[in-house]
Amino acid sequence: MKELARRALKASARVADRIRPPGAGVVVLCYHRVGGGSGLQLDLDRGRFEDQIAALADGGAVLSLDDALAALRADTPPADGPPARVVVTFDDGTADFADTALPVLARHRIPATIYVATAFVEEQRPFPYGAPPLSWDALRDAVATGLVTVGSHTHTHALLDRVPDAVVVEELDRSVELIGARLGVRPRHFAYPKSLAGSRAADAAVRARFSSAALAGTHANAYGRTDPHRLARSPVQASDDMAGFAAKARGGMRLEDDVRRAVNRLRYARAAS
Repeated sequence: MKELARRALKASARVADRIRPPGAGVVVLCYHRVGGGSGLQLDLDRGRFEDQIAALADGGAVLSLDDALAALRADTPPADGPPARVVVTFDDGTADFADTALPVLARHRIPATIYVATAFVEEQRPFPYGAPPLSWDALRDAVATGLVTVGSHTHTHALLDRVPDAVVVEELDRSVELIGARLGVRPRHFAYPKSLAGSRAADAAVRARFSSAALAGTHANAYGRTDPHRLARSPVQASDDMAGFAAKARGGMRLEDDVRRAVNRLRYARAAS
C-alpha cells in the first residue's frame, strides 16, 4: 500500500507540474546515501545515481553552491544556458559518499557540497539508520579533488527548533570547530537536520556563522528573490525514475514535497533529535 501511495503521489505531482509549470531558478538536489543496499528511500542504487549524474553532466547546468548563490543574487536568469541550474548536495556524511558517490562525481566533473554531522565522523559511530560514517581522512581526500565543499549539518544532527538556545550554539560551534581543525577549512554553508527550520534564535545563530542554510522545499530557488539562508532543496529518492528525477532537476514535483512535509511535521513533532 505504501508503494502504491508513493507512485500515486509522484504521478499526481507530475500532473500538477503541467498545470503549474516550475519557474526559473536554481534547483538544489539533496542526496543522502548511494549504494548502501539498505532499501531506504534515501539510499539510491549506484547505477541509478550514475544515470542521474550523467544526465546532469550532459545538461551542462550544474553549478557549485558558491557559484549558484552568486547567480541567485541576480534579478534575472543567466543569459546563457537553461533557466534552471542545478546544485548537488549530500547530507550527513556516510562512508559511501567517498566509496561510491565521489568516483561518479569525479568521472563526470560534477561539484558537490556535503553537509556533515561531525559527531558521527569524529566518534566513528553509525548513523541512526545504520550507515557507517566517513573518516576525516576520506573527507580530506574528497576536498583535495577540488569538487567537494564541506558544510555543517550540526554536531549531533540535533533538530534546532526544539533545543535550548545554548545547545544550538554548541551544536554549530562544535561542528565549525571540528571541520576547521580536521580539514583546515571553515564551513561556509549549513543544512538544517531533517530540513526542518530552527527556532528564531537558531536562525540568527546560523545567519551569523554561515553564508547559506538549506531547508526543505521541492522547487527552484528564484533569481533575485531567494533568501540564501532559506534555500529550498529537492530530495532525490530511490523510487524516483529518470522522468521523475528530470522533473525534480527542472524544479518540479512540488506537490510531492508539500505532502511529505505535512507528514514529516507530524512524524517529528515529538522528536528531540
